[in-house]
Amino acid sequence: MWRYVDRAVDQYGQVIHVLVSACRDAGAARRFFRRALSTLKVIPGEVVTDAAPVYPSVLDKLIPSAWHHVERYANNPIEADHSRLKHRLRPMRGPRTDKTAQVIIAGHAFMQNLRRGHYELAIDTPPTVRVAAAFTELAQAI
Repeated sequence: MWRYVDRAVDQYGQVIHVLVSACRDAGAARRFFRRALSTLKVIPGEVVTDAAPVYPSVLDKLIPSAWHHVERYANNPIEADHSRLKHRLRPMRGPRTDKTAQVIIAGHAFMQNLRRGHYELAIDTPPTVRVAAAFTELAQAI
């Protein structure tokens, strides 16, 4: 079954929010942007999306001051970042439910953020062992 995966990524490459939806309508776009904006501390000045026709009207209502950037290759870093996720999902033959897809994609985003050093976990360790050191720190905290 076809599903749409929307991911909010900040200017540093940190994945902020993930939404899996069956349709790409104004309601799904509004839900996605509201949840993504609720996790941010600031209002973005620029929003980069693909050229889906539902985004301009939703963004004009939620963030009227933001510049909606839809140039042809503007969202390439976001789209290129999907390849690692797709490589992870292919051996599974895809998740069975939307909730499972949401959890797997959010967990994958968490691991990417951890590897890239977006959290204050294992900052002083080299990137090759950052995940193991971060989980050791998390285990000690729990």
